[in-house]
Amino acid sequence: MMFSIAVALALATSPLLAAATPLEARQSCSTGAIQCCEQTTSANSASGAAILGLLGIVVQDANVLLGLNCSPISVVGVGGSDACSANAVCCDDNSHGGLVSIGCLPISL
Repeated sequence: MMFSIAVALALATSPLLAAATPLEARQSCSTGAIQCCEQTTSANSASGAAILGLLGIVVQDANVLLGLNCSPISVVGVGGSDACSANAVCCDDNSHGGLVSIGCLPISL
Protein backbone atom coordinates (compact mmCIF):
# COMPACT_ATOMS: atom_id res chain seq x y z
CA MET A 1 0.00 0.00 0.00
CA MET A 2 2.78 2.47 0.92
CA PHE A 3 4.69 1.54 -2.22
CA SER A 4 1.72 2.38 -4.46
CA ILE A 5 1.30 5.75 -2.73
CA ALA A 6 5.00 6.53 -3.19
CA VAL A 7 4.81 5.60 -6.90
CA ALA A 8 1.67 7.70 -7.39
CA LEU A 9 3.32 10.65 -5.65
CA ALA A 10 6.48 10.31 -7.77
CA LEU A 11 4.44 10.18 -10.97
CA ALA A 12 2.34 13.16 -9.94
CA THR A 13 5.34 15.38 -9.17
CA SER A 14 7.60 14.44 -12.09
CA PRO A 15 6.00 16.92 -14.55
CA LEU A 16 6.67 19.71 -12.05
CA LEU A 17 10.32 18.75 -11.80
CA ALA A 18 10.67 18.53 -15.57
CA ALA A 19 9.13 21.98 -16.02
CA ALA A 20 11.54 23.49 -13.51
CA THR A 21 14.66 21.92 -15.04
CA PRO A 22 16.29 23.99 -17.79
CA LEU A 23 17.18 21.77 -20.71
CA GLU A 24 19.16 24.29 -22.71
CA ALA A 25 20.59 27.76 -22.33
CA ARG A 26 18.42 30.68 -23.42
CA GLN A 27 19.39 32.43 -26.63
CA SER A 28 17.07 35.39 -26.29
CA CYS A 29 15.46 37.53 -23.67
CA SER A 30 12.17 39.40 -23.65
CA THR A 31 13.74 42.41 -25.38
CA GLY A 32 15.61 40.58 -28.15
CA ALA A 33 18.85 38.68 -28.56
CA ILE A 34 21.32 38.26 -25.75
CA GLN A 35 24.24 40.61 -26.33
CA CYS A 36 27.93 40.12 -25.59
CA CYS A 37 29.40 43.51 -24.69
CA GLU A 38 33.07 44.33 -24.25
CA GLN A 39 32.22 46.66 -21.37
CA THR A 40 29.26 47.76 -19.27
CA THR A 41 28.97 51.10 -17.50
CA SER A 42 26.33 53.34 -15.97
CA ALA A 43 24.86 56.16 -18.06
CA ASN A 44 25.89 58.65 -15.37
CA SER A 45 29.54 57.54 -15.38
CA ALA A 46 32.10 59.75 -17.15
CA SER A 47 32.57 57.31 -20.03
CA GLY A 48 28.85 56.54 -20.33
CA ALA A 49 27.84 60.20 -20.35
CA ALA A 50 30.56 61.01 -22.91
CA ILE A 51 29.43 58.30 -25.34
CA LEU A 52 25.76 59.22 -24.97
CA GLY A 53 26.62 62.89 -25.48
CA LEU A 54 28.69 62.23 -28.62
CA LEU A 55 25.87 60.16 -30.12
CA GLY A 56 23.17 62.63 -29.06
CA ILE A 57 21.31 59.99 -27.06
CA VAL A 58 19.21 61.14 -24.10
CA VAL A 59 18.20 58.56 -21.51
CA GLN A 60 15.47 59.06 -18.92
CA ASP A 61 17.24 57.19 -16.12
CA ALA A 62 20.84 58.26 -15.44
CA ASN A 63 21.43 55.03 -13.51
CA VAL A 64 20.62 52.78 -16.46
CA LEU A 65 23.31 50.25 -17.41
CA LEU A 66 24.91 50.65 -20.84
CA GLY A 67 26.56 47.93 -22.89
CA LEU A 68 29.47 49.11 -25.04
CA ASN A 69 30.69 47.45 -28.27
CA CYS A 70 28.03 44.75 -28.22
CA SER A 71 27.22 41.96 -30.62
CA PRO A 72 24.43 39.39 -30.49
CA ILE A 73 25.32 35.92 -29.31
CA SER A 74 24.16 33.63 -32.12
CA VAL A 75 24.68 30.27 -30.44
CA VAL A 76 25.14 29.82 -26.74
CA GLY A 77 27.57 27.01 -26.18
CA VAL A 78 27.94 26.45 -22.49
CA GLY A 79 31.67 26.26 -21.96
CA GLY A 80 32.28 26.42 -25.71
CA SER A 81 34.02 28.97 -27.88
CA ASP A 82 30.72 30.58 -28.90
CA ALA A 83 29.93 31.69 -25.34
CA CYS A 84 30.53 35.29 -24.36
CA SER A 85 33.88 35.79 -22.66
CA ALA A 86 33.12 39.43 -21.75
CA ASN A 87 29.74 40.70 -20.43
CA ALA A 88 26.58 38.81 -21.38
CA VAL A 89 23.60 41.15 -21.10
CA CYS A 90 19.96 41.53 -22.07
CA CYS A 91 19.25 45.13 -23.16
CA ASP A 92 16.07 47.14 -23.81
CA ASP A 93 17.51 49.18 -26.69
CA ASN A 94 19.96 47.62 -29.16
CA SER A 95 19.24 50.09 -31.97
CA HIS A 96 22.57 51.93 -32.01
CA GLY A 97 24.62 49.59 -34.20
CA GLY A 98 26.27 47.69 -31.38
CA LEU A 99 28.25 50.73 -30.27
CA VAL A 100 26.01 51.25 -27.27
CA SER A 101 23.05 49.25 -25.93
CA ILE A 102 20.80 50.86 -23.33
CA GLY A 103 18.93 49.43 -20.37
CA CYS A 104 21.05 46.30 -19.95
CA LEU A 105 20.78 43.61 -17.31
CA PRO A 106 23.67 41.20 -16.75
CA ILE A 107 22.79 37.54 -17.29
CA SER A 108 24.53 34.22 -16.70
CA LEU A 109 25.03 31.82 -19.55
